[in-house]
Formats: sequence, structure tokens, C-alpha cells
Amino acid sequence: MSLITRAAVCREPGQPWEITELELDDPKANEVRVKIYAAGMCHSDDHIQKGDAPMRMPVVGGHEGCGIVEAVGEGVTRVKPGDRVVFSFIPACGTCRYCATGRQNLCDAGKNAATGEFADGTFRFHQDGVDFGGLCVLGTFSQYAVVSEYSVVPVPDDLPFEVGAVIGCGVPTGWGSAVHLAGVKAGDTVVIYGSGGVGSNAVQGAAMAGAERVVVVDPVEFKREKAKEFGATHTFATAEEAHEFVVSSTWGELADHAIITVGILHDKVIHDAINVVGKTGQVTITAVGNGWIDENPGLLIGFQRRIQGGIYGGCSPLVDIPRLVSLYKSGQLKVEELITRRYKLEDVNQGYQDMLDGKNIRGVITLEH
Repeated sequence: MSLITRAAVCREPGQPWEITELELDDPKANEVRVKIYAAGMCHSDDHIQKGDAPMRMPVVGGHEGCGIVEAVGEGVTRVKPGDRVVFSFIPACGTCRYCATGRQNLCDAGKNAATGEFADGTFRFHQDGVDFGGLCVLGTFSQYAVVSEYSVVPVPDDLPFEVGAVIGCGVPTGWGSAVHLAGVKAGDTVVIYGSGGVGSNAVQGAAMAGAERVVVVDPVEFKREKAKEFGATHTFATAEEAHEFVVSSTWGELADHAIITVGILHDKVIHDAINVVGKTGQVTITAVGNGWIDENPGLLIGFQRRIQGGIYGGCSPLVDIPRLVSLYKSGQLKVEELITRRYKLEDVNQGYQDMLDGKNIRGVITLEH
């Protein structure tokens, strides 16, 4: 038996998001059906729609979301009907080598993110005999979704749906990039390139870790001003201005960390980041695009610099999502302030245009039922 759900789908790379009705299967063993109330509009979904990142099509968009469990399949133990849950775009099985060693962001169960199919090779969204994958095997741009129990994390019943949605990806990816991947320490100087949905949380993470200088580079004035709300101590429109400030404020020792969270990774920002960190400095790359690390190895060897790639900010969803919820509830983590605009499902294309125009830190879709 199946139900009908309204969803935003992309049928081919480069085509706009289309609102349509899909059939949704009941949950199978170890799966849950969630009624979704809010979905975050991450830049990664736009990369998929534009064709910048490979993804099996057609696909239901969305990998940030929050809702209530409606039904569970056989063998589900993590959640029960009625539970409020946050979707984790990286599933966490809890038992694979990476989960067992505290690296849930690398869980083996995440291997089908680019196809949207379940471990048994099947799909849960359908239309006229055509299978639709869910982005990251989720598909939160839909009124309902069936997902693995590994992909949901229970949260308190009073957590606002919109807050829960962005805590599923944008918040941990940015916050963890500073706290986990970079390992920012008290007194450090940190330069963050790009202050959108992910970068704003890298700012919060660096500030929370005790960095003395949290320097933001972003060409959009609105984002630079917002960055100050999240803990940036200095903001600049260009990398050159930021570099000059770092040189003068650190007596030429340069920064301890550079974190790249731009919307589209490119060669210049990688070059700028490598050159702004000093001896033993680290460049952390948390961005998607066509940028290449095409540098003289001497730049790394002589100063013992490091380049660190990262996914999900190095966060473990079963540990860090509850931690971030707690920090939000105690008033130490700003989340509602990240949400600059709210959209209905049919306005998804306008929402992404607003993001590209620099009007949003994070847009959120509110699902109507």
C-alpha cells in the first residue's frame, strides 16, 4: 500500500525543480515514514539541480528536514511513531568500523547518497512506473518520506521544526569544520571564506572554541554584517584585505586556520587560504566545486602546512545533533537567526535564486498538510 505525497523533484540536470505528486511506499524492515514539516535549502541541492555534482535522476530534492515519525517497519529500535526527528544526511548505523571509532560522518551506510536507492537496490518514491531517488536517500522536499532508521535522530518534542531542519546539515557541517576538523583552540586566528549557511556556523564554532580573531571573507555586505552576529571579529570583502589584516595583527605569523565554506569551490580561494595560514597552519575545505589544489609543494613543506578535506564537519550525528540542540536550547548557539526567509514548496526555485543572489543565509521550506 502507498500514499500520495507532494514533492519538489528534478528530472534532469539543469532543469528547474518541479512540484508533482508521487507514490510513496510503506516502510520496510528498519525503515520509517516521516511526516515532514520543515526542510532546509542547502546549496548542495542546488549543485545537484545544476548538474555540478553527479546524482541519479529523477530525484526528490532536500536533505535537511525535521518532522514526526508516522510509521515504522519491522525491527526499528531507534525511534517510534510520534517521535520528533531530525534527518541526518549521513546515516549512522552505529556498528561499522567508522561509527565504532567515533567517525559516524564516514558511515558505510552512506554509500548510496548519489543514487538515492536503498541498500536492497530499490526506491520508495514512484510515478507512473518510474523510480525516484531521494537526495542522500532522504528527499525532504516532500510532505512525507520513507528513510532508513539510520538517517533519523530523535530530538525533544518542543524543538521548532525549522530549527531542527537546519541542525541536520548546515549547522553541524559549519560548526564541526571549526571544532572537529580544524580543531580551533583558544587564542587562535581563524580566517573563514564564505559566510552563508555553512560558513556562519563555522564562525560560531570558531568563536565558541575560543578563537581570538575570527576573520570572515565574503563579497556580500549583508552576509558580512550577519557574520558579526555569529561571532566574527573582523570582516572583509576581499581575500587581499583579509590577508593584509592577518599579517599586521599577528606580527607576520599569519593565521592558525583557514576554513573554506564558499558556495562554489574555486582555485583562487584555495590559493588564498594556503597563503593566509602560517607555520603548522591548516586549511580545511568544506565546499563543493571545481577548484583544484595546484600549488608548489614547497608552500606546504616549508611551513609544515596541512590541507584537510571534510564532510559533515567531522560530526557524528548521534552525538553532535543532540549536542547542538542542547547548545541551541541553552542560548549558546544561534539557529533561528540563520533562517532569513521561509518559502512554500512551490516557491523552491525562487528560494534558490534568492540564495544565489546573496539574500539568504539559510532559506527554509515549510511543508503544508
